[in-house]
Parts: sequence; structure tokens; C-alpha cells
Amino acid sequence: MKSFQIPDTFRSPVIGAIKEFRRKEDKMKKDFTPTVLDFGPVRLLIARHFGFCYGVENAVETAYQIISEYKGRSIYLLSEMIHNPEVNQDLQSQGVRFIMDTSGKQLIPWENLKADDVVIIPAFGTTLEIQQKLGEIGIETRQFDTTCPFVEKVWKRASSIGQSEYTVVIHGKPTHEETRATFSHARQNAPTVVVKDLAEARKLADYIRGDKPADTFYQEFKGQYSEGFDVSRHLQRIGVVNQTTMLASDTQGIADYLRQVMIEVFGIEGPDVTAHFADTRDTLCYATNDNQTATYGLLQEQADLCIVAGGYNSSNTSHLVELCEAKLPTYFIANADKLLDRRLIRHYDLHEKVEKVTEGYLPEEGPVTVMLTCGASCPDKVVEDILLRLLSFFPGSAPLESVMEQING
Repeated sequence: MKSFQIPDTFRSPVIGAIKEFRRKEDKMKKDFTPTVLDFGPVRLLIARHFGFCYGVENAVETAYQIISEYKGRSIYLLSEMIHNPEVNQDLQSQGVRFIMDTSGKQLIPWENLKADDVVIIPAFGTTLEIQQKLGEIGIETRQFDTTCPFVEKVWKRASSIGQSEYTVVIHGKPTHEETRATFSHARQNAPTVVVKDLAEARKLADYIRGDKPADTFYQEFKGQYSEGFDVSRHLQRIGVVNQTTMLASDTQGIADYLRQVMIEVFGIEGPDVTAHFADTRDTLCYATNDNQTATYGLLQEQADLCIVAGGYNSSNTSHLVELCEAKLPTYFIANADKLLDRRLIRHYDLHEKVEKVTEGYLPEEGPVTVMLTCGASCPDKVVEDILLRLLSFFPGSAPLESVMEQING
């Protein structure tokens, strides 16, 4: 796989060494057990896979190359480059301005942009409507487009099944940049509807079965269906694609459920259901799959708590948090600064959507075992800072160098 030039401010010699050691020991990526760092009073279990993925590294490298090559030009990002505060703040400190926030709210009016401005399309991609708007201004975006290839793969899959006269069902968060982009591309070729979870898939099934009047669909799925969507016609042939950062098990569950609904409604006999349900393979990216599988491997171990690092608006990171908090106390933090001291931690509550301060997150008596992972948009340096901060709370811990020597043999 291509090697990217990532700014040193995001790199970590410690985490880099751990990743390289695991890569050499497991070139086929079949071992999903965590890396164990035993410092005596505290043991750290670090997930097999985590951190910057291909799409993120490509986007970050491209953004910093643009900053270097186009000095003197106004440089904009459509929205956050990735869902990580360290990366976005560093880009802004170098003069990059965001045209929109992550929800699509306009921060800089289109009329303020000029034809010779540089506008970077982030890794999530963007809508066809925004591409058209930039074209009308005269802004060329092709060379500044960092859309992840795995996102583009979903667009192609949606286009393919749409051209085969299926309705596209997108499993994704309706307000997420990637889902908005995928919805825009999909609806060009097919009727399209977004479901955010299995509960919404069940609601969609009510209309497939005819259990609810068609008129209520338009209120229940307001803002989540394409123009001209006809409930009576467009739910007879469907195919499921997804936002690439969703939980694989959730997407599979939705696809399996809707497939069974189509079998029952249309009286399908035998294994071939393609007359009503498209044969779509999973469209999660490799990094999402690897990180989620590595988290399952991590959770096979015993620990006192888990720390998950990343941006609070990161979809792939939030799903890792969901997996971990189902088994043990889990703290979602943006960076090491959230480890206030040995007794207090400031962390994000996914359910209440607020930061909280929790007391006594580390057991008083040791040895203490901490699981540690992060999402695909989190720099290695953030993970290293968290590791070092945790070690500082445990006097008498073995030196980092000696533990790393054991890892490297």
C-alpha cells in the first residue's frame, strides 16, 4: 500500500514502532489480539488496528501539499478535513478556512469565493449540488479532491444497482457529510432513501408490507428520501449500501432483515431473491472492518476500563465506543488533556452528547489494566500522549524504553 508523507506533528515513534512490529509479525492481518505493554503497576492493551487509514492519510497529505504549493492563494475546505480536532485546528492555524460546518451550515457565503481560490474536497466527498456550485463560480476542484476511494466505491455500487432499477437504501447517519454525499450521488440514478438504524429499517418495512398508508412515509422519512419517491412503486426492488464507517454488524443486520421482508412480501421461493433484493456485498472500507474486528479482539481480554480516543463527531470512533461500553467502563476522549489527573477524567457521553467529568475512573489498587484504541481519523501522536499521560499516574512504572525493547525482541 502507498506510503504517505504525514506531518511529524501527527506522528509517534512509539506507536509507529508498535504498528510496524505487528505488521511484520502478522503480514496477512489474521491476528487481532491486542499488543500488551506491561509497565508493572499498569498494563496497557493496545488494539491491533487503529489510527489513520488510507483515505485519511491521503487527505491529510494532499491538504498539506496544497498549503505548501499554493502560498498566496486563498485556501478553503468545504468542511472539516476529517473528524479530528487536532488535524482541523492545525489546518486552520495555517490559514485554511472552512466553508461549512459538519452539518452543512454555511460559514462563508458562496459569493465570497473567487475563481482562483483553492477549495479542497474532504475525505467524505461532497454532493453533486456543491460540485455544480463550485463549477459555476469557476473553481476547479479535480486536483484538490481528497474523496476517499472507498467512499467512491459506494457511489459506484449505488449507481450500479440504480441502473438495474433497484431503489437504493443507504444505511447511514442522515446528517453526516459522507451520507449526504452518497445520497446526492445515488439519487441521480435511482430512488433513494436513508435509514439510520435497524429501527428505521423496520419502519421502512411497514411500507414495503403495506401496513402503513403511503402518505405517512413522507413525514416519517422527511429529508431522507429522493424527490419523486413513490412508496407504491419504489419499494418493490431494493438494494442496501452504507456509509463506510457504520458498524458492519448493524449494516449486515439491516440487509438481512430487509432481504427477509422482501422474501415474505413477494412470496419468493428458493435462494434467488435478486428479482426484489439486489446482491450487494458489504461496502464498509477495509480500515473500518479492521478497526472493528480489532476491537472485538481487544474485548476478548480482561481489563478495568477502556479509553477510546478521537473526534467526538467521528462516526467510526463512536461505533468503537459503543462496542467497548457494552462490556466495560469506557471513556471517549479527544486527547490526553482530558485525563485531568489520576482521579478525574473529562470524557464525552455519546448518549447525552455532552462532555462529563468522572471521578475515580482508575482503580485505587493495582495492577490496573487499561484498553486503548482510537478511530481511523485519530493521529498516532494523540495515542502516544495518552499513553504517556497514563504512565505518569503510576509511580514505579517500568521505563517505556525497556518495555518497547521487549516488544521489539
